[in-house]
Amino acid sequence: MSKVEQIAGQKAGQTRSLKQVVLASFIGTTIEWYDFFLYGTAAALVFNELFFPEAEPLIGTLLALSTYAVGFAARPLGGVVFGHFGDRIGRKSMLVISLLIMGLATFSIGVLPTFASIGLAAPILLVLLRFAQGIGVGGEWGGAVLMAVEHAPKGRRGFFGSWPQMGVPAGLMLSTGAFALMRTVTGETAFMDWGWRVPFLLSIVLVGVGLFVRLRLMETPAFQRVRETRTEAPKPIFDVIKLYPREVLTAMGMRVAENGAFYILTVFVLAYGEDTLGLGESTMLLGVVIAAAIGLFTVPLWGALSDRVGRKKLYMAGAVVTLLWAFPLFGLIDTKSPVLIWLAIVIGVNLGHDLMYGPQAAYYAELFGTRVRYSGASLGYQFASVFAGGVAPLVATALLAAGGERPWLVALYMTGMAIITIVATWFADETYEVELEEAQPEERKLVKETRPEREPVAV
Repeated sequence: MSKVEQIAGQKAGQTRSLKQVVLASFIGTTIEWYDFFLYGTAAALVFNELFFPEAEPLIGTLLALSTYAVGFAARPLGGVVFGHFGDRIGRKSMLVISLLIMGLATFSIGVLPTFASIGLAAPILLVLLRFAQGIGVGGEWGGAVLMAVEHAPKGRRGFFGSWPQMGVPAGLMLSTGAFALMRTVTGETAFMDWGWRVPFLLSIVLVGVGLFVRLRLMETPAFQRVRETRTEAPKPIFDVIKLYPREVLTAMGMRVAENGAFYILTVFVLAYGEDTLGLGESTMLLGVVIAAAIGLFTVPLWGALSDRVGRKKLYMAGAVVTLLWAFPLFGLIDTKSPVLIWLAIVIGVNLGHDLMYGPQAAYYAELFGTRVRYSGASLGYQFASVFAGGVAPLVATALLAAGGERPWLVALYMTGMAIITIVATWFADETYEVELEEAQPEERKLVKETRPEREPVAV
């Protein structure tokens, strides 16, 4: 075999490997987000009656959304734990463990007795399982996006990094669609009795699929190089805070509008449409499903475009759209016209949110060095989710009540989140042309501190 043929064979093998990684990342994150979003839909529509039946309708919804927020409170813990071990022993193993935690917790919710059967123990167990979901998804994201981004060639990281991001619209579409389908097939009474459990129980099948694809993956070249040189960060979490404090804070601020507005658009509006406007659940659910389906195209589109024009410009554009759309969003929803409602949700999700979410995986990965990248990306992504998406439906519901069931305070809340993200993005560095495996000055310092008495190691 000639040298040219050997090189061609190596490139073909790398291409196949990259495609496998990207597909596995997409399938795995779809399953994780299916599980996570399924809870949000149930919390907005049925958990108030099943687990908090003695409360007034509005209070019951607030309590149900409070249990929903618990998952977000657990996400930073998952990010810290999985980030530490992901930077110490590798990305792949963390993906397998996080998938198991999430899948088993979701399946357990499907068999959980309600308040009518075991009383107060039911909501307590519900909270514990939601906490486990948060741990799982908190550890999942960093590993999934790094598997894609660290395998991708320079100039294509935005596009390939957007594939695990597509797990969000895919998981949202599957979970919302499964919920809507079961409600239609079973009818109201049977759905409240047992039909709501079926989408949760299906999670165990999806976990089997996810494990099959993830166990076949290879470790990323960037981390493999760190492992071969034995220059892993000794304390990744502490190291990333010490060396990259600005990047962590910037990433957190950039996450606020992307995450907070998304959960208002996909969770809060479900309860708002049904409880306040008196619309049928199918109207709001269909709007979310439509936006999720379109997201399968817009997320990779914006990710690919960020490879050409840069991450920062697109991210800033998404934050500005979110700012400008906050009040028109509710103006269209309040018309009670299905078409206008769907249009309002689509613009908010597929323009405002997706312009930020498409480039986000590559952007966050490029902010940090290889040795602390899992921890750094996870910290910026997951800690902000506690104060953004985690409380957004709860805060929005409380603001709606304070505003006399008029949504102007909710729109003002979205505006505030957008301003925070605009400021953070303004201070963020542009990263799309950086060399991902080239050690940054901070990382060279880390390697020097880690191996002070050994011979210099190429980093």
